[in-house]
Amino acid sequence: MAELSPFVYWAQTENNISLKVDLRDAKIPDVTLTEKKLHFSADGYGAKGQHNYGFLLDFHSSIDPEESKFKVTDRQVEFVLKKTTNKWWPRLTATPQKPAWLKIDFDRWKTEDDDDDEETRDVMGDYPDLYKRLEKEELGYRKEDLKKVYLIFYNLCQFVGFTYIITVMAIRYFRDGPNSMEGTYEAVGGAMKFCQLMQFLEVMHPLFGYTKGGVLTPLIQVLGRNIIVFCMIEAEPRMWGKPVVFYLFLIYSLVELVRYPYYICELFKIHSGFLVWLRYTMWIPLYPLGFLCEGIVILRDIPYFEETQKFTVSLPNSLNFSFHFPTVMRIYLLIFFFPALYVMMSHMYKTRVKKLGPKKLKYKFN
Repeated sequence: MAELSPFVYWAQTENNISLKVDLRDAKIPDVTLTEKKLHFSADGYGAKGQHNYGFLLDFHSSIDPEESKFKVTDRQVEFVLKKTTNKWWPRLTATPQKPAWLKIDFDRWKTEDDDDDEETRDVMGDYPDLYKRLEKEELGYRKEDLKKVYLIFYNLCQFVGFTYIITVMAIRYFRDGPNSMEGTYEAVGGAMKFCQLMQFLEVMHPLFGYTKGGVLTPLIQVLGRNIIVFCMIEAEPRMWGKPVVFYLFLIYSLVELVRYPYYICELFKIHSGFLVWLRYTMWIPLYPLGFLCEGIVILRDIPYFEETQKFTVSLPNSLNFSFHFPTVMRIYLLIFFFPALYVMMSHMYKTRVKKLGPKKLKYKFN
């Protein structure tokens, strides 16, 4: 049977954390307190009656166990924990997920100078901004929960979108064979454009603290894919029937069909060794193939844009500025194509090493 958890009410000042364990007639509790953790266990009368209750708290920041103390009264167990640094914590727990039994103490505020005979003080008088601060703390937990719900919904939507793309492509291919490649863009181009536009949100997520990681790498990847889809394919209808579009969309979809389930599992704290390995291994063949397909699309588009002069700015004009888009395409292929591939592959390799570790070579000596 799982250990029952009592209700725990908490509050803070700049210097201390106050905990009130709602447990009446508690026997001598078993308390283990370290800089980052508090483990509590005791027999007493709580929300579920007379039972053994316990909980484990992983603190957001460090406390000083030597300067912290607790006391047992007839109605509750009270803790006053001394912070190692005098600052307000954004939340009590290390993780943004707040346990259901953890509440905010809006009624009392105890410091390490309080004693058993002290009457309940005027909290609003002593700490006029306390309620607002504590409400922000509770709202902070709710915001963290909303972030998780949003990220799950976003990753699920993207997974469904790319599943739809690859399913339609597979059905068409099994039905019509290689002839289906010519109609790939008409069949799934709209869904691909939507999914690629949605990926700009992944550039914003680290900026707003929704995810960890840098901004530059996802920006380069998302911007590059959108340029290929919207500028190179959507803007030139003669590219729609090329087989390379089929292969490019297939590669994009295969990468994302692993990436988004991996992110969903991470949000639910579900660890799948095979999924982790797949996430950080599939890119090894797919990324170079994707770059190759993108290069072919750009190369095939050069004569088309030479003819139409689309995205090209010619003189004379009011800004006295000229821009020849086919020349930019040639410069990218000649100078920046392989460096861009190297940068992306290096980034993915470093990420793979962090997740899976470097490959260990075993030597056998006779």
